[in-house]
Amino acid sequence: MDAMSNLNWDDDDAPEPGPDDNAPGQEGRKPGEELDLADFHGMARLIERMHRRYLDVVRVGLSKQGVEDIGPVQALMVMLIGEDELSVRDLMERGYYLGSNASYSLKILVDAGYINRAANQRDRRTARLQLTDKGRELWEGLRRMEQAQAEALVRNETEVRDLKASYRTLRRLDRLWGDMVRYSCLDFD
Repeated sequence: MDAMSNLNWDDDDAPEPGPDDNAPGQEGRKPGEELDLADFHGMARLIERMHRRYLDVVRVGLSKQGVEDIGPVQALMVMLIGEDELSVRDLMERGYYLGSNASYSLKILVDAGYINRAANQRDRRTARLQLTDKGRELWEGLRRMEQAQAEALVRNETEVRDLKASYRTLRRLDRLWGDMVRYSCLDFD
């Protein structure tokens, strides 16, 4: 059974807590369960370390595919474009890239022949990005690599549920941090 095919990443489908699930002052926590700030701090650090480690995994995957003309950041851009045709803005929003770094990476991908960058027919000021045949070949190899990783991580239904719960938690954290920055909710009093 392909455990990854059972995953539904849409956190809007998560069950809503029932009225008995939250005791006063313990929203979302089980009775007697304390929030450990060290766990929160550790998770924030783990996210950053895991991103660096994932880039290392992608680097190894590129090496195994004989790809030496781009790095892991550019490979992740190829993964984000996939079968779609995106604007540069869409790519930036999906990948959370910094402006100059994204432009540099896109130039490398165009020069290496992985993506086509063409002016949008409706708005000549914006560019559309699409994978070339070479880019699709790389994308398919990277997807096979991710599939193998996913199958190694998720081996049964319990692990599927754990992975979904982890993903929902990370999405909530992403929204919280985004809202805190966007709406200046950094009042710590």
